[in-house]
Amino acid sequence: MNDTAFDLDAYLGRIGYRGPRTATPDTLRALHDLHPRAIAFENLDPFLNRPVALDPAALQRKLLSSGRGGYCYEQNLLFSHALAALGFRVAGLVARVVWNQPGDVVMPRSHMLLRVELDRTTYIADVGFGGMTLTAPLRLVAGLEQETPLEASRLVEADGAFTLQAKIGGAWTSIYRFDLQQQVQADYEILNYFLSTHPSSHFVTNLIVARPVADRRHALFNRRLTTHHRNGTSERRELANAVELGAVLDSLFGLVLPSAVTIDDVWARLKG
Repeated sequence: MNDTAFDLDAYLGRIGYRGPRTATPDTLRALHDLHPRAIAFENLDPFLNRPVALDPAALQRKLLSSGRGGYCYEQNLLFSHALAALGFRVAGLVARVVWNQPGDVVMPRSHMLLRVELDRTTYIADVGFGGMTLTAPLRLVAGLEQETPLEASRLVEADGAFTLQAKIGGAWTSIYRFDLQQQVQADYEILNYFLSTHPSSHFVTNLIVARPVADRRHALFNRRLTTHHRNGTSERRELANAVELGAVLDSLFGLVLPSAVTIDDVWARLKG
């Protein structure tokens, strides 16, 4: 991508960053904290059978100008363009999701994350994993417990691959497994097409929205709204109607609906 095509001012304004525009660990950490708070994870387009475009212009229109969010490819591609515009060296990776999966099931490589090189230190960055999106970059150091704004994380290395784990309720929980083979835009285009169109894709069959804030995570799965607090407590409730859904998307997730879509359209798809 030509970095001149990326509107860095619009991106930084969208996430509320006003600090130095320098490629430093402090800048990386600040951006990684602000991005998922400002731009919610959401899959409204695949859920409503609408196309998901990954070119830079489409990403900026949707996530920067239209009050929308996106899922992993959209979130992490946008983040990668912003980091590159600031002078970071960024590469895309893919991971197999293991969170909430039986131990004997091998999932396909479907999740996008980023590798960031800075001052001879390698970081993993990921602003697009829904309800467990990282809120800070992690140094690529196996076995090191690393604090983030919401929970501790670590990377476990085995057989040439790394597993991201988060400490949830005092126990380490595996999230996804990845290696360091670099991916390119064409790789993500293929994965994106499958996950946004195939009738068995959980992004096509379910509404998934998530956003971390200072001391908690909000997550919506279809009609079930869950809030996980940093102190380990959680609250859950079922949304009763389209009015409640619209209020939640607006107040908790800061989302604007896609053009020509009403909240009744979304609710009807959920009820169907």
